[in-house]
Amino acid sequence: MADVAKDLTAGTVGGAAQLIVGHPFDTIKVKLQSQPAPLPGQLPKFSGAMDAVKQTIAAEGPRGLYKGMGAPLATVAAFNAVLFTVRGQMEALLRSEPGAPLTVNQQVVCGAGAGVAVSFLACPTELIKCRLQAQSALADSAASSGAVKYGGPMDVAKHVLRSEGGVRGLCKGLGPTLAREVPGNAAMFGVYEAVKQYIAGGPDTSGLGRGSLIVAGGVAGASFWVSVYPTDVVKSVIQVDDYKNPKFSGSIDAIRKILANEGVKGLYRGFGPAMARSVPANAACFLAYEVTRSSLG
Repeated sequence: MADVAKDLTAGTVGGAAQLIVGHPFDTIKVKLQSQPAPLPGQLPKFSGAMDAVKQTIAAEGPRGLYKGMGAPLATVAAFNAVLFTVRGQMEALLRSEPGAPLTVNQQVVCGAGAGVAVSFLACPTELIKCRLQAQSALADSAASSGAVKYGGPMDVAKHVLRSEGGVRGLCKGLGPTLAREVPGNAAMFGVYEAVKQYIAGGPDTSGLGRGSLIVAGGVAGASFWVSVYPTDVVKSVIQVDDYKNPKFSGSIDAIRKILANEGVKGLYRGFGPAMARSVPANAACFLAYEVTRSSLG
């Protein structure tokens, strides 16, 4: 139980660091992912990441880059506590003896297990976040002229519970969330361990300094998005899809329609901001986790 408490605390601190550093990048990513496909002869609302930043600041001020932060901030403690605690407990199960280092393959298994656990918390949280982040991008779409406008995270949750099938509505997009979190976290924790062992020159990584942990965390974060980015696009478009007049009947339908209308590049909308976010945000997360966990003994 002492180890569980330490992982809970360190995971909370790591998640807060990740959120503060990465949320503006995430806002731009979701805006690019969820903007409606332009009609023939028309230009998209945002021509790229920098254009999305400029339009967001012009229309909403700098606070617009942090829109939707309330939902993940309210659950960041639980999300990262679950992620790092499940990973820690799986590490304990896989160790041949207490304190023995794990192989990269074993860390991949731990990451996958942690990904399953966090998916059930990530799905409703991200639905709320994506609805808030995307509503300005969707505002100019003719199809969304009657769309609901949300006042904040609680307003989104109340609307979904009341008008979109209750708790089931908050779990919209659970399939692609699992398809993102399981392989994504498997890759992230596996790469994190691989980079640490490479820098350390062996399986004992206990002597690594903060600079090495920052590098390992940044590379690990990038590996998450490289491995699963198209599933994140599918998750986002499904979660912001209109409940009464949906464009997509499910994940497979979303993939087919995106490919038909935009080609493969449609599955990588917002990839630049996601990668720009992943390196510093995950570097901050892993460093904060490791430092906090070490200080707790």
